[in-house]
Amino acid sequence: MAPGEHVKGQPGQPKIKLYWLNASRSQRIAWLLEELGLDYDVELFQRTPDMRAPPDLRDVHPLGKAPVVSISIPSAEKPLILAESGFIVQYLCDHFAQNSDLVPKRYRDSSHEGIVGGETDEWMRYQYFLHYAEGSLMPQLLVGLILSILKSPKIPIFIRPITSAVVDKLQAAYLAPEISRHLDFLESQLATSPRAGSYLCGPHLTAADILLSFPLQLTKQRAGGLKVSKGEGKIVDKYPRAWEYLQRLEQEPGYKRAEARIKKLLESKEQTS
Repeated sequence: MAPGEHVKGQPGQPKIKLYWLNASRSQRIAWLLEELGLDYDVELFQRTPDMRAPPDLRDVHPLGKAPVVSISIPSAEKPLILAESGFIVQYLCDHFAQNSDLVPKRYRDSSHEGIVGGETDEWMRYQYFLHYAEGSLMPQLLVGLILSILKSPKIPIFIRPITSAVVDKLQAAYLAPEISRHLDFLESQLATSPRAGSYLCGPHLTAADILLSFPLQLTKQRAGGLKVSKGEGKIVDKYPRAWEYLQRLEQEPGYKRAEARIKKLLESKEQTS
């Protein structure tokens, strides 16, 4: 049975909607839904000129952030509202990823079930990277985003040389070393992937890889030009295994299907507006 087959075409199946926001974590949830083989609708939202989420998103979730997923169940009065990427991924995989490689096998064998330390290396990595993507890597990128604002036209021109000089110092002293530490770690994890796999958790794409795709893309876009240290070149030039891994993720069929679907919806919305 393929992912999603146990709900497709059955009476009373849940109706899933993704609330998608441009330049956000939303795209990887669309990718996951494609990998799960689920039917889903998409409601598009666009950021305001100051790059904030539009107020309308607060009608979906009080924080007004994206992605958000709603699941309407015929027997329930109200739909389930799922927010936070990690929680969305875990919930969808718990219910729809049976018989799928998106979640690695938990225990080594039946004799290890329920025993501390009886988990497979693949599952332990999977659980770790579900939390690592948002808990460890993304905060560094948010620091980088805040620092970049201090060098932007939003800062009055007469003090911008001062703020820019401060930012350069902070990037060299803190941000570049932190990003480099994370990329060194990811390089080592990819080099030691279980069963000589080409993904972080082994030979198969998992939901953890999908979650990590967005912060890794941002790392390359926003921090790739930072110098690792004196004489060592730029970050974007130093970590071939990490960038090859990112390129491999971006070539996944499910990634491309999600990308094409959102692109088509955006074009259709633009034509009708």
